[in-house]
Amino acid sequence: MKDTVSYKYWHHPLRRDLLTLRQVYDSMSRAGAGQNEIPLMIQLVENPRYKFPGFTLFHGAVDLEQHDYIHIILGRGMLELDEAFTIGFTMGSTKKVTETEEQLFALIAQYLYPTVYQFGEREIEVFRDAVRLGYVSDCQPLDEIDFRQYLDMPLRVVRERIGVEANLLRAYYEIEKNRYPDATASRRLLDA
Repeated sequence: MKDTVSYKYWHHPLRRDLLTLRQVYDSMSRAGAGQNEIPLMIQLVENPRYKFPGFTLFHGAVDLEQHDYIHIILGRGMLELDEAFTIGFTMGSTKKVTETEEQLFALIAQYLYPTVYQFGEREIEVFRDAVRLGYVSDCQPLDEIDFRQYLDMPLRVVRERIGVEANLLRAYYEIEKNRYPDATASRRLLDA
């Protein structure tokens, strides 16, 4: 029987960077939802499988496996604020997101996503911050990385190889932690 943990409690902090991507992904897989459990509305918006030829609705669209790797690389859990940050940073890392695209995604996430997945004002703020943070980061576009080649490398090495600046993330996470002291996702960001 597989040990499981609720997605609400799963989190692998940024500072714990000696485990391999595979080890942390295996841990996360015991807590997260499968692709078939994700509502169609979310898949239509976030999954590249639903792209129209020659048309990109939202830059940074990735499948669930890729999305989970990005959560890990960014040191985020699976709560709503974590989702908002992960999606925003991924979009921002493409360096192609327009203000209109950002606003449209925020509206869809706030009003059209199924209720349990909807972003509130706090999530929208974190999403917008993350878009900008991804934009200023020197990392590779996260939606274009084949993370499977890094599965057996420690997270620290993976972050270095793809250019994700842990210091940049830590600085923002300190701000987020102070801004939302009552939010579990924000409070645990800098845990050891």
